[in-house]
Amino acid sequence: MTTLDVARPVTGGVDTHLDIHVAAALDPIGGLLAVAQFATDGEGHEALLAWLEGFGPVSLVGVEGTGSYGAGLARFLRSASLRVVELDRPNRQARHRRGKSDTEDAIEAARAALSGRAQGAGKTRDGNVEAIRALLVAKRSARDSKIKALNQIRHLGFTRPELLRVRLAVGITPFDRSEANA
Repeated sequence: MTTLDVARPVTGGVDTHLDIHVAAALDPIGGLLAVAQFATDGEGHEALLAWLEGFGPVSLVGVEGTGSYGAGLARFLRSASLRVVELDRPNRQARHRRGKSDTEDAIEAARAALSGRAQGAGKTRDGNVEAIRALLVAKRSARDSKIKALNQIRHLGFTRPELLRVRLAVGITPFDRSEANA
């Protein structure tokens, strides 16, 4: 009898957070291999990938929040030529029944990726779309700041001294000394 030594593909799932990522590794039939936590910096991303690859070739990684906390990890995994899928929000009713658990969320992320329930391509946060988004964010912020400043000036005018109110009403600026002395 011949035994083949073939590495089975591994599916990963990651529950992302600000300071840590919780990752789960599954075998091809959905069996849990392990769960671990990693830092959210470059070294943590490398450690997470090395950890997953320690179980075999990585076929797919389901990442929660590729547009926010998981953006850096998703970018890193794509640069390593891995397929990354974005996960939908977990079912709130089911999650409420079993409680909040980062470990359970990571396992569910891996299972959603493996089963095909999660098929959306992870957000890339780069290229032309990201450049346009950055410009729109800056424009919106500038507009909001302008409106706030104009409202503050207007409201300060409600409490200004009467002499200043009269000058401004007729278009004389408070610093126009020639008109003020007349």
